[in-house]
Amino acid sequence: MTDVVIVDYGAGNLRSVARAVAHAGVGAVVTSSAQAVADARALIVPGVGAAADTMANLRAGGLVEPIREYIASGRPFLGVCMGMQALFEVSEEGGSHECLGVLPGRIVRFPHGLTVPHMGWNNVRLRAPHPVFEGIEQDAFFYFVHSYHPRPADDAHVIAETEYGGVTFPAVVGRDNLVATQFHPEKSGADGLRLYANFLRLALERGSIAPATAATT
Repeated sequence: MTDVVIVDYGAGNLRSVARAVAHAGVGAVVTSSAQAVADARALIVPGVGAAADTMANLRAGGLVEPIREYIASGRPFLGVCMGMQALFEVSEEGGSHECLGVLPGRIVRFPHGLTVPHMGWNNVRLRAPHPVFEGIEQDAFFYFVHSYHPRPADDAHVIAETEYGGVTFPAVVGRDNLVATQFHPEKSGADGLRLYANFLRLALERGSIAPATAATT
């Protein structure tokens, strides 16, 4: 079984992600192999670009079902930017495009009148503590580059939020062993590297990135 797999579907930005993983002292395979996805202990889907191209490339590479099946297996998953947006049901970028449908909801454009892409450093506010943010302060700044953002159908899937031009949108979403960021941790300095390190440590040592559930009495 391969430990850490970074999915290559032709979307670029793979080197900086691989460097962030290597900085955590972890080896990773950058690959477009569906079998490697199926065998991974921890899966990272990064990406930049448009939803239509992303989904077309994932389908052409035979990666859609392996990624869905991997997530359904309950193993740790990290999505970044386009890798986050692809998790939802539909993206409105350039029309209406069916995505992976792992999380209910849509990807929508920032309102007209706002400068897009939203590009630069913005603070991220956690709604509740999450293990991948261990050692990262509330309202830490991360680097964003995007014109669209998620609108989840289930508010419980929103882990953290960011405000841009009066619009509050999900900066981090997740459930169980899945977490995904709209920002680019690999471009976000020490806190971004810490997020990768936390994800990898939890995934490989504990096999889970999910928040601990409160004990019942």
